[in-house]
Amino acid sequence: MNKIVNENEIQKRIEHYKSLPLRHFNEDSAYRFILNSIDLTTLEGSDNKKKVESLCQKALAYKNEDKQIPTTAAVCVYPVFVAQAKELLKNSNVKVAAVAGAFPAGQSPIEIKVAEVKYTVEQGADEIDMVISRGKFLEGNYQEVFDEIVAIKKACGKARLKVILETGELQTLTNIYKAAEIAIEAGADFIKTSTGKVAVNATPESFLVMLDAIKAHYEKTGKKVGMKPAGGISDADTALAYLKILENVLGEPWLNNHLFRIGASRLADAIYQKCDPAAKVEKSNSSY
Repeated sequence: MNKIVNENEIQKRIEHYKSLPLRHFNEDSAYRFILNSIDLTTLEGSDNKKKVESLCQKALAYKNEDKQIPTTAAVCVYPVFVAQAKELLKNSNVKVAAVAGAFPAGQSPIEIKVAEVKYTVEQGADEIDMVISRGKFLEGNYQEVFDEIVAIKKACGKARLKVILETGELQTLTNIYKAAEIAIEAGADFIKTSTGKVAVNATPESFLVMLDAIKAHYEKTGKKVGMKPAGGISDADTALAYLKILENVLGEPWLNNHLFRIGASRLADAIYQKCDPAAKVEKSNSSY
């Protein structure tokens, strides 16, 4: 039976979770955890080698062992920049993630999507962020959406797969839950809210519904699937609110960057300044 999501209940839960204190962190450790969970991202048509070099240098420069400030978890770039990023980040703990599979619209034949994913993995990507075919999903072609994810997961090889639902285009919370179920069943290592390229990106509502799908799958199978909200999370208070929701729904097993990420560019500087108020950082002009 398909689960029907009660939107009023979701809203009540969000307000409740946000009202609670952090249970696993004090404020300082929470900021450090958030910084270490960020996929520092540039996904613009104007991206170039110089910009990617600056992004990688920035990810590494956050680290300050004396002040116990970590790097970001990863940088996220387009496939053509993966080899460059991989070289710049060698001998570090920063992963290289890349969007592939006809990002951001997903409107290409599956053969093209798979070929792009294979290319990206061959370039050295540790993680692949793909988009589902929202048009097919909204038509009710759930099996085709499932099959495409399975094919892309196979093409990933050892790279971890993050499946972007593009929740802002799925119309209802019930649809978001259904899409999350499909992605998880098809083999997603992570499910991710958004591309950052549409009007509505990550929201607490979509985040909570996706966490519920992850929890249900874990209780049924024992398999942990990661979660990545992305797009529009640009200030510390918003990030802390998401962290409170995560704490209360999935709890301590998910409080690591193997199972939790935030896709962001502007957020990293805001969090870094919380970790080190004396630090000076350059302002990002990215919308992600």
